[in-house]
Amino acid sequence: MKKIFTSIALMALAGIFAYAQDAQQAAANAAQELANAPQEAAAAPKPKYWTPSLEIALGLNQTNFENWAAGGFDNINFVSSIDAKEDFAKNLTTWNNRLQMQYAFLWSEDKEGIIQKSNDVIYFQSKFGYKTGKESKWSYTASYDFRSQFSNGYLYGVPDENNPEKNTWKKARTLKSGFLSPAYNNLAIGMEWIPNKWFSVNIAPIAGSITIVDLPELRKNYGMELKSRYENPTTHADTVAITKGTAYKSAKMQFGGQLKANVKFALNDNFTFESQLVLFSDYLDKPQNLRVNWDTGINWQLSKYLKLGFNTWMIYDPNVLIASKDDPEDLAPRTQFKEFLSFNFTYTFKR
Repeated sequence: MKKIFTSIALMALAGIFAYAQDAQQAAANAAQELANAPQEAAAAPKPKYWTPSLEIALGLNQTNFENWAAGGFDNINFVSSIDAKEDFAKNLTTWNNRLQMQYAFLWSEDKEGIIQKSNDVIYFQSKFGYKTGKESKWSYTASYDFRSQFSNGYLYGVPDENNPEKNTWKKARTLKSGFLSPAYNNLAIGMEWIPNKWFSVNIAPIAGSITIVDLPELRKNYGMELKSRYENPTTHADTVAITKGTAYKSAKMQFGGQLKANVKFALNDNFTFESQLVLFSDYLDKPQNLRVNWDTGINWQLSKYLKLGFNTWMIYDPNVLIASKDDPEDLAPRTQFKEFLSFNFTYTFKR
């Protein structure tokens, strides 16, 4: 009897072992079939042709004096700026856009109730380019740029009284600029040479410039032309219109050529240098007298959110008449220069 049970047990174990081997073989065959099956390719990431960035900077400085023997006036300086970029690149096509806005004002106790601006810039650039070849360093370009400021700027004289009030300071100041006074619009068509990442030159033999001066009292100083009916004034009304500036046109068109050179490099992750030189020649009116704009910026990122910046602007426009320091009646084209040092809290948004 025991032999019968032993035989049955051995037959059962043999069957289970055979079944296990068949199951294992079936699993191996299934795995092989899965491995040999065509794999579905992962979806390629969608290309990003646009590269946006936005940097915002704010700075505030305050100086307060209390029984200070050396003297001085309480003052507050506020600085703000925005640098926005939106660049497009696809195959041989590029489109670069940049908007820079800076505004700073100063309040000082010695000019009661008067807020003076210390920096005021609106500068927009847009450039479309198409490379002449995949490995070429030359591109066909069409560019537009706009320059102006936000608010009125004044030159403050010295009042003829002690402890002058707000209205006295206002009477002693001279208006020098304002919103859209002036405003420069430039459109240029040409070619750009980019030999490396830190240097480029744009040569535009076809360029048009429209200078706008919205405030009538500033139009003469910025080279605006008289309207035809006032070229030979015959009445008192004509004389008054010329004196007030309403007799002058609010815009002036120029046709010429433009050259724009850009230098931008970083010594390390924290220190950057950027400079742009723009030359414009009016073919129709004394082409040898160039209009010059030279902007330079040095930035040192002290920490993640703190930045030290130094900017300079140099302008020479043969159509802009500026009074000399010694004689307000001596009006002539002069070189304009401005520098600005700032210590700001900054935050950058990037994709």
